Amino acid sequence: QVQLVESGGGLVQPGGSLRLSCAASGSIFSIYAMGWYRQAPGKQRDLVARMTSGGITNYADSVKGRFTISRDNAKNTVSLQMNSLKPDDTAVYYCNAEEVVTPAGTRGYPYWGQGTQVTVSS
Repeated sequence: QVQLVESGGGLVQPGGSLRLSCAASGSIFSIYAMGWYRQAPGKQRDLVARMTSGGITNYADSVKGRFTISRDNAKNTVSLQMNSLKPDDTAVYYCNAEEVVTPAGTRGYPYWGQGTQVTVSS
C-alpha cells in the first residue's frame, strides 16, 4: 500500500515563505515523477511543479522564479520551497506520484496525498 504524506502547510503573510514536504511510503521500487498540485475553492486542481526521476522539472507560469521543487529519489521524497508568496497562492496543496512501481506492478493512475492547506494573508 503506497501512501503519500504531506507536511509544512500553514498561514503566512504576503511575501513570506513556506516549505512543503511529501514522503511516499510502502513497497516502492521507483517513482517516475513526483510533484505538487493545488486547488483553490471553486477551482480545478492545477499543476504547481513536477520533477521526474531524471531531474526534468515543470512549473506553472504563475510560480516560476518563486517556487523551487526538489526531490530525493532514494528516499522517495519531494519538497516545494515557496518564496514571495501571494494571496493568490492560497489553496490546498496536494502531493502527487506518477508511475509508481511496486511489487504488484505499476498502477495506471497516480497516487495523491491528503492535501495540506496553505493560506497567504495579512
